[in-house]
Amino acid sequence: MINVENLSLSYDQHKAFSDISLKINRGCVTGIIGPSGCGKSSFIHCLNRMIELYPSSKVDGDIYFKGRNIFDSRVNLMDLRKNVGVVFQEPTPLPLSIITNIELPLKEHRFENIEDRAVQALKDVGLWEEVKDKLKSPANNLSGGQKQRLCIARTIALEPEVILMDEPCSSLDPISTEKIEGLIQELKGRYTILIVTHNLAQARRVCDYVYAFWYDESGDCGKILESGTCSDVFEHSQNKTIRDYVGGLRG
Repeated sequence: MINVENLSLSYDQHKAFSDISLKINRGCVTGIIGPSGCGKSSFIHCLNRMIELYPSSKVDGDIYFKGRNIFDSRVNLMDLRKNVGVVFQEPTPLPLSIITNIELPLKEHRFENIEDRAVQALKDVGLWEEVKDKLKSPANNLSGGQKQRLCIARTIALEPEVILMDEPCSSLDPISTEKIEGLIQELKGRYTILIVTHNLAQARRVCDYVYAFWYDESGDCGKILESGTCSDVFEHSQNKTIRDYVGGLRG
């Protein structure tokens, strides 16, 4: 589905990560774990070229989505970001009504049957029964967990093939986190999901594959130290740094 080859990213003179190569399998949940500052969030923002919103960023290497290099000048950015959607760390509802949050991007992308699609998206994230009587109410009146599910509904309404999740539960309480994790499991297979998380227990619960990012020898630039199935990384790690990290012996 997505192949990354020798990808490096820098901001001005600072390198965020270097020489990242990995593969994201179709229909699976792939996790990225590791300490703060080793380029995890910056990496996923490269996958739909959102990183280009930062003028000082410079990307080297290649990313192939369904066999096509996303940096090809002929790639339509709107189509790419529709097919590779993103859910941010902080819930980001638009300052509009609940239903408009979903209908507006559908209109922007010229979908048909907009009302039906919006309702189905709310049902798919388990939010319909909670909001069906207040669809015209401001989205910002929702709880944190409801806002995040609304953002996921807004993403999946556009029928992406890939969903990037950048620490989607970091600002949520345990009950809301449990609902999001359950939703990830329900969406798996239908979508290809890549999730960045600092919650190692969460990674164990929801991920099929894991990439462990860490700092290079300079201590200032991210790289992959280990990768494999969830069991490979959490139970049979071959790298002492990662073994100590997932075992709670270091932060």
